[in-house]
Amino acid sequence: MRDRTWLVAAAAAIWGTDALLRKPLAGQLPSATVVFWEHLIVVLVLLPWLPAAGKAFRALDWRSRSALLVIGAGASAVGTALFTQALRLGDPVTPLVMQKLQPVIALVTAAVLLGERLRAGYWAYAVPALAGAWLMSFPDPFEVRPRAASAALLAFGAAVLWAVGTVLGRLVSAELSSRDVTVLRFAIGLPASALVVLAQGAPVAVTAGQLPPLVALALVPGLLGLTLYYLGLRATAASRATLAELAFPATAALIGVTLLGGSLSVTQWLGLAVVAAAVTALGLRESGHRPVVELTGAAPGGGRAGRPGPDGPAAGDPAHGRPSRPS
Repeated sequence: MRDRTWLVAAAAAIWGTDALLRKPLAGQLPSATVVFWEHLIVVLVLLPWLPAAGKAFRALDWRSRSALLVIGAGASAVGTALFTQALRLGDPVTPLVMQKLQPVIALVTAAVLLGERLRAGYWAYAVPALAGAWLMSFPDPFEVRPRAASAALLAFGAAVLWAVGTVLGRLVSAELSSRDVTVLRFAIGLPASALVVLAQGAPVAVTAGQLPPLVALALVPGLLGLTLYYLGLRATAASRATLAELAFPATAALIGVTLLGGSLSVTQWLGLAVVAAAVTALGLRESGHRPVVELTGAAPGGGRAGRPGPDGPAAGDPAHGRPSRPS
């Protein structure tokens, strides 16, 4: 199975359309209500595949079941709620600063749980990508004043959950098909998002006019984006995927400028170009014979590197010469 860093980046780019589809809902519904309806709509669409996914879930060991619970309840529902609350409590800079820790957290988690090891060449892509993400986030990269400790802690919690979700998604992708992972993520996230609604006292009811943008939001950046993401994740190391996911803020920035009336400073345009170049170059490098990420320990699911998954040999199989592999 060939490396699919490019597919993870494509999925993250689709996530970047979120702002465009979410704009009609701005100021109308609390974020908890939107997240709940996103999960509900996708679960209804995927209902025919839910029994098979449930059977696959019951066949898993406790480690993989726990991973799916963290992905669905933690990364999908709670992580989004934490980040949104951070934006409300503090300045808009603080959560963005803390979010830049996500790739670092993912690297450490991937090394511990998946046995991923980085060659020196990895940093030739990681450092420019992270620097570009920083430049892209702020009109003036030297005028950053994070404040509000509570907002910072909430944003850090979201970054941890999203980073761990990337790594655990790679872990369970060795045991389940990408379809089952997608179904279970939303099915587990639905009751978790309902609890967030209750905890925040947010309304559940929506109007007929709010349903079309909710459906579009659930099916495009939600279902389509995550389906492509988990397809790519099966053959992409977590350490690479966490950089490929930077295509999300890059696409969001472009949409903000071209369709939502936003603007970017010179350094933000520079950051966007650096992120795009670094992620593209990483994808091209990993399709060669010497990828910059390798598995030297246990493969996902507790086996050795190269363990077959439900769709055939894992990408870590010696026949492929590259390792197997994010809210």
